Amino acid sequence: MSKLSGKVAIVTGASKGIGASIAKALAEAGAAVVVNYASSKSGADAVVSAIASNGGQAVAVQGDVSHKSDAQAIVDAAVSQFGRLDILVNNSGVYEFASIDEITEEHFHRLFNINVLGTLLTTQAAAKHLGDGGSVINISSVVSRITPPNSAVYTGTKGAVDAITGSLARELGPRNIRVNAINPGLIETEGTKTANVVGSEMEQLIISQTPLGRSGQVQDIAPLAVFLASDDARWLTGETLIASGGLR
Repeated sequence: MSKLSGKVAIVTGASKGIGASIAKALAEAGAAVVVNYASSKSGADAVVSAIASNGGQAVAVQGDVSHKSDAQAIVDAAVSQFGRLDILVNNSGVYEFASIDEITEEHFHRLFNINVLGTLLTTQAAAKHLGDGGSVINISSVVSRITPPNSAVYTGTKGAVDAITGSLARELGPRNIRVNAINPGLIETEGTKTANVVGSEMEQLIISQTPLGRSGQVQDIAPLAVFLASDDARWLTGETLIASGGLR
């Protein structure tokens, strides 16, 4: 039997990148998956199609996690479609770098609303349905440890996600709901390519400081989510797994 057979998962921001890879991996491990997207319906539909072609179950659900009604609707869709909820992966997030002189109110609220408020609102909605053995997985970032320059707001959001992970692990632990985080390093995704990070001097600098000597791939992260969602991680909660090739 597959590790996640009979389980139902939500992955937010799953139309591309790390989220898409996690959604596919959870489905391959046996879970039925809600593939959430904010704007790219075509991307989410492609993920659902890939899961279905591999014999899995998935449905695409639109929603902006920074709005309470949308967060609730995403969770409601999982319960309506599949009858239960066992796993929540809070992957939705945006990153924009700005020096202290460039920070604006709009920049601050955009990042904190999606990266932090979105994590809280989706978990709030999901916690009503997560039962014994439920798993919440927050996708944070190694930036909360290495605190790079010109990233005060983005790094602040990921530091908040790490702190939220610990707090919710204590709050939900008595219900046997586990809350953990994965903190990736630089991962090669559509987003990092579009932002011209991949192939840049910045990437080369990061690689030079990474003991394993390369950028990460989405396939380096997805198996960790499967592990944290499964009974193999039944004694882990409040943890942050740094998946950065040794960069810290």
